[in-house]
Amino acid sequence: MPLPLAPIATVALRYGLHYGAVALAAYALSKSRDGLRRDQRTEDAMDELGEGLTFRRDQEQVNGAARMRRTFRVGPAGPGVEIDASAFGRLRVRRV
Repeated sequence: MPLPLAPIATVALRYGLHYGAVALAAYALSKSRDGLRRDQRTEDAMDELGEGLTFRRDQEQVNGAARMRRTFRVGPAGPGVEIDASAFGRLRVRRV
């Protein structure tokens, strides 16, 4: 039996598309979890990144890196969670 999309679409539009984006990201992470391996060189490079957004442009490519590190606490001395997000990117355009 097909699932009716009209009630789901109205709920998604009512609460915004943020929930859909979070659900899509969670689905993508769950599918890519087994295929991803941990490379210690990459982990070390991410630990050495400075906070903020940086770009570097060479003659044939542009590199970018970003890092955000925040701690969230419940109350002034309550339990907390530290979030450390970092990313690398490269854009290379060549004429072939």
